[in-house]
Amino acid sequence: MKKAKVLYIMQEITPYLKDSSMSHIGRHLPQGIQEKGREIRTFMPRFGHINERRNQLHEVIRLSGMNLIIDDADHPLIIKVASIQQARMQVYFIDNEDYFLRKTMFRDKVGKFYEDNDERIIFFNRGVLETVKKLGWPADIIHCHGWFTGLVPLYIKKAFKDNPLFTDAKVVYSLYNDDFSENFAAQFIKKLKFDKVKETDIKGLKNSDFISLSKVAMDYADAIIIGSENINPELEEYARSLDKPFLELQPKETFIEAYNIFYNHLLEDKKD
Repeated sequence: MKKAKVLYIMQEITPYLKDSSMSHIGRHLPQGIQEKGREIRTFMPRFGHINERRNQLHEVIRLSGMNLIIDDADHPLIIKVASIQQARMQVYFIDNEDYFLRKTMFRDKVGKFYEDNDERIIFFNRGVLETVKKLGWPADIIHCHGWFTGLVPLYIKKAFKDNPLFTDAKVVYSLYNDDFSENFAAQFIKKLKFDKVKETDIKGLKNSDFISLSKVAMDYADAIIIGSENINPELEEYARSLDKPFLELQPKETFIEAYNIFYNHLLEDKKD
């Protein structure tokens, strides 16, 4: 019996970023699921304050070199990799000097939301999926963590739906308390419309904010997980209203086993 493949698309992973409920899950969930006999691949952004020398990141030449076009401009896609030795786990990093050289994640030093966060999320989400295509790695489950992965469910169901690597994948979206109050740039919708993404597919993003992005992510996901405490009440209510597999917030001590059982149910649904 072949091993099920789980693709993790993470916003944060410790030790590369400071410890949080999300980065803790990003670090321990892939390891735990791998130890349960599944194959994994894990991706995150190469934010500029990640110390490349200390964490021994190096470029994967065979995967780098592609350009992604966003708003009629070319942006080189650079792939780096590092290993968490004690976990026997590799992490792939999506990098680009225009978007990820800065030393903070989503806000500048005075707390201003980056004006190009719309392009950064597009680049990261498309970059992961294009890299998976290059790897030729057909995931059975694609598990997205945090708002910065929120376009992946849309892309899987629309732009990449005819690619056999993604056709049968079950997409899981984990909700966290990583809200932001700002709106994306006014041209966000225009920048999203490429390939097979149509305006009707993204009409829910007309407000271009955290709430609408999270709702669109859940609309296109196959299953939803509560990943941290203090979830936005409107989003939690929306998640519970959808007729989709749903997993409550799990204790730190047992969340890996709970997620593994949840994956089993989704994989059984694939067979039916």
